[in-house]
Amino acid sequence: MLSALFIENIVLIDRLSLALGKGLTALTGETGAGKSILLDALSLATGGRAERGMIRQNCAQAIVSATFEPPSTHPVWDMLRENGISCDEPEIILRRVLGVDGRARAFINDQPVSVSALRKSGDSLIEVHGQHQGQSFLNPVAHRGLLDQYGALEKQSAAVAAAYAAWQAADKLLTDRCEAKQQAEREHGYLRHVVEELGHLAPRLGEENELAARRAHLMAAEKIARDLSDITSLVSDGALERGLVGALARLEKISEQLGDQDGDGAGGDIAQLVQQVDSLLTELNETNLIARRVQDSFDTDEKALDEIEQRLFALRATARKYNVTPDGLVAFLAATEQKLSLLEDDQASIKALEKEVWTTAQSYDKAARALSMARRQAALNLNKAVAKELKPLKLGDATFHVEVKQDKEFKSPHGQDHVQFLISTNPGAPLGPLKQIASGGELSRFVLALKAALMAKEDRTIIIFDEVDAGVGGAVADAVGERLAKLAKTAQVMVVTHSPQVAARADAHWSITKAGRKYMTTKVRPLPEEERVEEIARMLSGAKITEQARAAARSLLAGRAGVQKGKRARAS
Repeated sequence: MLSALFIENIVLIDRLSLALGKGLTALTGETGAGKSILLDALSLATGGRAERGMIRQNCAQAIVSATFEPPSTHPVWDMLRENGISCDEPEIILRRVLGVDGRARAFINDQPVSVSALRKSGDSLIEVHGQHQGQSFLNPVAHRGLLDQYGALEKQSAAVAAAYAAWQAADKLLTDRCEAKQQAEREHGYLRHVVEELGHLAPRLGEENELAARRAHLMAAEKIARDLSDITSLVSDGALERGLVGALARLEKISEQLGDQDGDGAGGDIAQLVQQVDSLLTELNETNLIARRVQDSFDTDEKALDEIEQRLFALRATARKYNVTPDGLVAFLAATEQKLSLLEDDQASIKALEKEVWTTAQSYDKAARALSMARRQAALNLNKAVAKELKPLKLGDATFHVEVKQDKEFKSPHGQDHVQFLISTNPGAPLGPLKQIASGGELSRFVLALKAALMAKEDRTIIIFDEVDAGVGGAVADAVGERLAKLAKTAQVMVVTHSPQVAARADAHWSITKAGRKYMTTKVRPLPEEERVEEIARMLSGAKITEQARAAARSLLAGRAGVQKGKRARAS
């Protein structure tokens, strides 16, 4: 049930707080008083389109909140839990805040939510029907869903969708496998060449980096060896050694001469110089030996370096050939081997997939046939249910028919059926689509009849009819009012009406008026019984209310009260 509605700064409404009750509530007022504004505000609270022009002039923001009290079994509770929204309390408050900057915020139980989440919750709680807006009833695309809802076929329909998904998945797997095999057959020679070439090359993951590191090491060692060779050549130069040997011989000869003459002491220095030169010869020989030993330790493996260069060249050239990196050659070889292996299969895997496709297709067809049968039975029941509603609504000569056409060539997640609501408004006239055949007044009553028939199968907490009685009057309008009142016994119903017969049937009556000079304001207030007489009299007679109109209004209200009293008496 919609228990409360709060509106602030929406078009002509400055501030409005309404408490709603069960049963049928009628909204009446002069044309242009703002009845549509009230419905637009309610639509905004339940996720409808937000427009900056909805904000009242000179106001910074507009606020609308709607409080619902759905039963504990209502699916909206599961929606809230799935979205992580607190739902411990019995109330659900949908709120929308619209700013002059164009930004709109949405809340459920004071928790920020997306507009789509607000709309999804709102759609499950409220439904609006207008004279020229049958919504889902006029859209053939939605007729299948409405029929499934009426026949409680949602689980069976979901099973068909699951069977369809399994069949499509198996079929795609088979198609992909066959296409891969056909591609492999076309590329057989190429694939064989690739496998042989890469198999001979035998690339390894990370091999390029390893070879590059080894090559860098060997090239560095080669440079060091060249430098050591130059040093060895320098220290092992024979001319240096011969020069030192010659110098030593001449110094020894001089030393002998000085010794024979017993000179003035210079012989001691010459002897020391002989020792130094002799030591230089000894150290030179030792340096030469060490230099050769070090050079030998840095001897490069030119063959290994050449092999590395050749391997790197082969890896990189092959990678460029197949448009991959050297490391990518490993995965490329594996993929090519897999493609080639398809050609060597014995068709066992493809046959297994073909069997799976056949099995899932059969399962889908079986489930779709069963669903089609169930839909046809549900269609018969819905035909009967709507037919019972048409006569009280003064459509006794009309015919309603749910057409269920099974097309075995048509495959969809929803089955193989094309479902459409058809009507005929005159005896002997051909059936046609609801939207095309019915006039404005007839369409409103057909929508009401359908809604009444489907009511027991739906979960909406409130249904709003916007001028559902447009284009009808007298006994027809009274019949519409009676049916709305009956519908309101099992659901909360709100009706925007210009018909006094409909307004008189309501359990509660709201008057919508517009007043003000500089700034116009729409006011909504519940009417006590005596003021209801005045409002209904105005609806009967126009601007000038006569005593005859007041008497007629009292008669209409008395008739409604009498009907209710009679029903209570029969119930007791």
